[in-house]
Amino acid sequence: MTSRLLLDTAERTIGTYAVTFLGLILATGFDLTDMTALRAAALASIPAALSVVKAAVGRLIGDPRTVGWLPGGC
Repeated sequence: MTSRLLLDTAERTIGTYAVTFLGLILATGFDLTDMTALRAAALASIPAALSVVKAAVGRLIGDPRTVGWLPGGC
């Protein structure tokens, strides 16, 4: 896997984690001292991990220059 593909995967993973975590924090009332916030952080790691799996599959079925699932030229 090239460094470009690794950066693409890292960007998607970090983005997924951040969006999921912030969404869960906002849904729980934005109290970072509550255990709910820690639970939200733990839950946010699940979609982020799945985005790595999605990227690995995308490299095989989509445009080989990215980890996206769409064919090249879309």
